[in-house]
Parts: sequence; structure tokens; C-alpha cells
Amino acid sequence: MESTSPAMVMPTARQNPFDPPEELRRRQGLGPIHRMTYVDGGQGWLVTGFAAARAILADPRFSVRPDHMRSPVAQPARTPVPPGFFLRMDPPEHDHYRRLLTGDFTVRRMKLLEPEIEAIVNDQLNAMELAGGSADLFKAFALPIPSQVIGELLGVPYSDRQGFQRNAATLLNIDLTAEHRQEAVRELMAYLRDLLRHKRSRPEEDVLSGLAAHEGLTADERAGLALLLLIAGHETTTNMLALGAFALLANPAQLAEVRDKEEDAPAVVEELLRYLTIIHHVVRVALEDIELHGCLIKAGESVTVALSAANRDADHFAAPDALDLTRSTAGHLAFGHGLHQCLGQRLARAEMRIALPALLRRFPALRLTVAPEEVPLRSAMSVYGVHELPVTW
Repeated sequence: MESTSPAMVMPTARQNPFDPPEELRRRQGLGPIHRMTYVDGGQGWLVTGFAAARAILADPRFSVRPDHMRSPVAQPARTPVPPGFFLRMDPPEHDHYRRLLTGDFTVRRMKLLEPEIEAIVNDQLNAMELAGGSADLFKAFALPIPSQVIGELLGVPYSDRQGFQRNAATLLNIDLTAEHRQEAVRELMAYLRDLLRHKRSRPEEDVLSGLAAHEGLTADERAGLALLLLIAGHETTTNMLALGAFALLANPAQLAEVRDKEEDAPAVVEELLRYLTIIHHVVRVALEDIELHGCLIKAGESVTVALSAANRDADHFAAPDALDLTRSTAGHLAFGHGLHQCLGQRLARAEMRIALPALLRRFPALRLTVAPEEVPLRSAMSVYGVHELPVTW
């Protein structure tokens, strides 16, 4: 484990659309933590084991700040962090911004939002039915539902969706240059600053109106917080809905379980989250020398945590490569772990729990119109999924 490895571009292409890249599984078979030479020549670590990943994500001695962070992908992500974008901040800055939003994502708030989610899902299914007997499930179902839901919660007009969806896709494309991604950030920040100014003069019952009225924030901080919520709120759930539907359609026996036992929907969602794990990896930087699983991680070294591999660790999950909708997946890492665990995870769970069973009830004969290997995959995106999902019913 301590030996120097060849330079490694973090693999994101999946040979099987639902499994982690084969190179990650190969390394996982050799142990939970491995020496890694980053593409810029710097030394760091790759973590594929569940216990090691969980320990790192919970340890405040590992930083999320990008200042000295090495990129595990070929195109380094050297874009400045917008003010308020606390996903890339350590305490106390992280805690300050996150506390401003925790009240908007409570269990009670998500429960109150469920009737709106159900109405949005029903409207989208009606539109699919009226359009005919086939569709691209990504564009007709998976993309519009989270965009509308996060728009309702934040107060972002759905009519503006094309702009923020396009820029979000640019921002998350790891094949594009930092300049391209930064331009997408500039456009989104400008749009959100304008929207927040409007909310400040004409407040409504939504999250952005609350941010706009907060006197302790600058205009850029408000926009940065809004940017984080908007991107995270539709990109991740969109791809989980599409990839989750794909996985069920490719596993007819499991699909029947979802359709016939709606009361089991929460367990179904958790297993799909674990099994698919659409966030390829996260990176941390050691703030001091730390010993983990017999390895000395030195201060300043980057550690890439392969979430998709960790959620397939046979030392933690029995038969981890099987999609088993009856298993207990307590503690999976699809939403991360520790201080930076996803703020909007309750919203994502609610959308999946409502939308997937509703889709399968409405279209009991739903099936793919292409072979599974022909479905185009989002391997070059930091959030994994499909580009389209052709279906008929």
C-alpha cells in the first residue's frame, strides 16, 4: 500500500452501467487504501474501503478547501469558490452558512412539500401519457420533476430552466476546461443576483426570499448559497431518477417489487442510492499527519474517496454487487457522511420515493426500447447518470 503507483486518472467510465469502474474494484480487492500518484505528479491516496471512507469523511482533520487540493481527473478544477458556496469550506465558515439553510430542509418542511411533489409528478406523467406511447424518460420525467420541485422550494421560475440546466451541465462536465466551467458559474451567479434583487423587493414564501431578506449577507454570498442549492437540488435527483428507473427496467424481478409493494418504497430508495452511487468521488486534504489502516497520510496530501466503490465493499454489505431491494443499507455513503453530508438528502429521498412508484403504476408495461448497453452514459460528468433513456409502454 505504501509503494508509489503510476499516475492515475480517476476512472469514471463504467463497463457495466450500474457498477463502479473495474479499476476501482480491482484496487478495492487489494485493500481499503492505496497510494495514488495524481495526474500532476503529486502523491496522495485513493480510498475504496467503506470503513476507511466513512472515517475520513467524519474526521475534521481532513479539509474540503480546494486551495491545495489535487484533482483526480485529467482536467484540474481550478475554479474560484463563489462566496457562500459552503460545499468547499471548512468550519467555522461552513457552519455559518449551513445553519442559515437547515430550517428549510427539516423533516417537517419536506413533509409539507410532499403534496406539491405528488402534483408535479402527476402532471408530468399526464404529459407523458398525452404525448404518446414512447418517450425519452430522462427529458420527459427525470429532468423536469426535480427542476420544478427545487424551483418551487427556492422560488426559481421554471420558465428559466433552460438557462440553469445548461449552465449546470457545463459546470459538472469534467472534460471541459476550467474557463468553460467558470463562465457557467458567472452566468448563474449573475442570474441569481438579479433574481434575489427581485425577491428582496417582492418577497414570496420561498427560500430565496428568505436569503434576500438576510441583512448579514452580501449579494454575492446570497447568490453563492442559491447557486449551491440550485445545482445540487436538481442535478443529483435528476440523475438518480433516471438511473434508478434504468436499473429497475434492467432488473424485471426487482421492478415488480417496487410496483407491487409501494409501502417498501423507502427501502427501495436507499438500496438504489447505495447500488448506483452517482457521485463518483470526493476529495479531502489532510491538515496534519494522520494514520489510517496502517498508512501514514501526511499533512497536505490529497485523499480521493471513491464513494461508488465504498458502497460496494463486501466487508460492509453482503453480496454488494446485487441489487437487493429488501436489504438494510443503513449508513451508506451516497449522500456522503459527517459534517458535509448532503443538506438536501430528505428532499431527494422524498422525490424518489414518490416519483418512481408513481411512474411504474401509471405505465405497468414500461420497458426500454434499446438494449441496456446502448443507453448513453454520463461518464464524463461529475454526477453520473444517463444522457437519455428511451422507453415505451
